[in-house]
Amino acid sequence: MVGTATDKASRIHIGNLSHRFGDLSVLESIDLDIAPGEFVALLGPSGCGKSTLLRLVAGLETASSGTLTQDGAPIVRPDPSRIVVFQDPTLFPWRTVWDNVALGLEAQGILKREKARVDEALQKVDLASFAHSYPHQLSGGMAQRAALARALVNQPKLLILDEPLGKLDSLTRLEMQGELLSLWQKNGFSVLLVTHDIEEALFLAQRVVIFSPRPARIVSEFPVDRPYPRHRGDAALADLRHEVLDCLGLGKSW
Repeated sequence: MVGTATDKASRIHIGNLSHRFGDLSVLESIDLDIAPGEFVALLGPSGCGKSTLLRLVAGLETASSGTLTQDGAPIVRPDPSRIVVFQDPTLFPWRTVWDNVALGLEAQGILKREKARVDEALQKVDLASFAHSYPHQLSGGMAQRAALARALVNQPKLLILDEPLGKLDSLTRLEMQGELLSLWQKNGFSVLLVTHDIEEALFLAQRVVIFSPRPARIVSEFPVDRPYPRHRGDAALADLRHEVLDCLGLGKSW
């Protein structure tokens, strides 16, 4: 799946990137490349700057210094080819599921001719039968699937995931991990995921990147060279988990 840039996936280059909020240094000298179609997970202490990096990649903020490009072009603003899914689904309660998913196309002024993309996105996340429901009628997992459909309708080349499953109960979270993996494999886009769940990172990603406490620096990278579908009881994944815990300074507690 990892290769050269395609019409489905982007190559992201982050070079010597640093970012500050006033006198507060948040990111320092980040070098990271994401190949087209690659699934990369970011792990690190709370508040270290991982979500800030996602916002920079999304074009929601401008880095203080360094290089940030998508397929060779500087990232200077948000773009439908790079879509963020946050921890909270942030669905508009007065709009139906269909209308929430249609927001991106509506904002681009192309909804009238691209309505079929909304139905297709709802089919992909198994919510077609809830198209005319309202957010308060959905479970937590269904609401997050609606948020994923709202992202997929834009046909992104990079899906940016900021703890998207963090507020789900454990069983729903496991189910959604499988659904997210399936969507990635079927659609072929690149993925950049922030999570605090080591097992989730190792279950989903092809590469796990470890950040230091703030200001965040990359301290290690772990290729996850295991075939899909992965099994949570895989001894190789358990060994990797211990290595990641050691890198995060938590090895002695396990």
